Amino acid sequence: QVQLVESGGGLVQAGGSLRLSCVASGSILDINVMGWYRQAPGKQREFVARITSSGITNYADSVKGRFTISRDNAKSTVYLQMNSLKPEDTAVYYCNSYLATWPSRWADYWGQGTQVTVSS
Repeated sequence: QVQLVESGGGLVQAGGSLRLSCVASGSILDINVMGWYRQAPGKQREFVARITSSGITNYADSVKGRFTISRDNAKSTVYLQMNSLKPEDTAVYYCNSYLATWPSRWADYWGQGTQVTVSS
């Protein structure tokens, strides 16, 4: 059983910072890509950032220059450092990963989400 568990969400004032973490656990053979998505009230889930196993990153235009994604392969953990937060960043943030379990079964997994609220 594979699990992705997010943490680090909370309430912060506009201009502040938060760091989200996501730990993958279970019978994992390999992790290709890990990323973050978010869903605001009344909106569809949207892409935020992702990072490959080799460290290649990609960001949504709305967060470029403010958010930084990173990963610790040894700990099977991905981070999202969020700076200069805006009220528009308020959403539930979800961790996502494309990974393989033994012997070579690849699948897409999601965490339970963590709430980020930015006040003005």
